[in-house]
Amino acid sequence: MARVEVNGVGLFFEAGGDGDPLVLVHGSWVDHHNWDAVVHGLALRYRVLVYDRRGHSESDRPDGQGTRREDEDDLGALMEVLGFAPAYVVGNSFGASTALGLAARRPELFRGIAVHEPPLLDVVADVPEYREQVAETRRLLGACADRLREGDALAGARQFVDEVAFGPGAWEQCPTKVKETFVANAPTFLDEQGDPLWAALDPSELHDFTAPALLSRGAHSPPWFGAVFDRLAGALPWARTHVYEGAGHTPHVTDPEEFTAVLTAFFDEAGRS
Repeated sequence: MARVEVNGVGLFFEAGGDGDPLVLVHGSWVDHHNWDAVVHGLALRYRVLVYDRRGHSESDRPDGQGTRREDEDDLGALMEVLGFAPAYVVGNSFGASTALGLAARRPELFRGIAVHEPPLLDVVADVPEYREQVAETRRLLGACADRLREGDALAGARQFVDEVAFGPGAWEQCPTKVKETFVANAPTFLDEQGDPLWAALDPSELHDFTAPALLSRGAHSPPWFGAVFDRLAGALPWARTHVYEGAGHTPHVTDPEEFTAVLTAFFDEAGRS
């Protein structure tokens, strides 16, 4: 088991493949295994790093209220300590928010970035046509957090999967191992929700990020993700967008071949330019 200490926290990681460095940052509830369906394909072209963010699975879970900025600092330190900087960085969901937050502060660590559906609700809270959607999403997230505060990690995880992330019945379709991971990492999701800035990012802070950027969303996901990208694209000089027509919040799980092909084509073009 490979572990390294950064910022006083032990993080589990795995690295493999050969080529330009590529780092994958997972979202809430899950861990590095969330990338299993795409790691092999990506490792044929890149030197791939996956890890468990602090508080998840095999990494340490520090006491006290955490922040997304700590996750950002962990990502940057991990890349530097393991010799992955500068790298192409790919983030999903909360991992996408983490990658963007680091890109705003440490652009020199990036060769390029690809983010799928960062849940940056604060970025679109003032957009009239999405105000009700954003408020409903916050309500559902709050309800999940309430279940966790009551000590019912299973109910909170099920509610998140069925009502927030994927839709009714999705929990029952999850493999047993995935369900166990959700339940085990539930305390960290609750901690993330306790950070008042977990859903915030000022797009103007990305003005110094000049590396290629790919913003993607799933056609089956809530429309407000597109509004987030509209705001981000205005601040990213080299941003491109992609819609996974048959997917939702996790195309690397549901559509791994397309996901791998899209990333490879984008980063290969970025490398040539």
